[in-house]
Amino acid sequence: MNPIILLGGVSGLLGVAASAYASHGPAGPQLATAANFLLFHAPVFLALAALQGREGRCLSQSVTVTTLLAMGLALFCGDLALRATLGHGLFTGAAPLGGGTMMLGWAGIIVSAIRHRG
Repeated sequence: MNPIILLGGVSGLLGVAASAYASHGPAGPQLATAANFLLFHAPVFLALAALQGREGRCLSQSVTVTTLLAMGLALFCGDLALRATLGHGLFTGAAPLGGGTMMLGWAGIIVSAIRHRG
């Protein structure tokens, strides 16, 4: 089992489920935003898994990027989803912390591209 592909599948599944609930329930725009972020990142995890398999030399960097993106999504989307459905978030500042963590993951992708130009 490839955990990065699993993250892609879970992200896609939760994104579709959250989209459906946001469109049919009282959850509102916060849940729709969380759903969009999950759906946008699902193919990113699949691409990271494919690149990791093709270019094993960047394995440690791929794991770092994947971890940052997954943690950021969990914090950001988890906080928004809880606020939309239960009226409270994970903890104060969880969404901004998650957003910053996702940005670090994306920065890691940029660094990887620059370092492995060949």
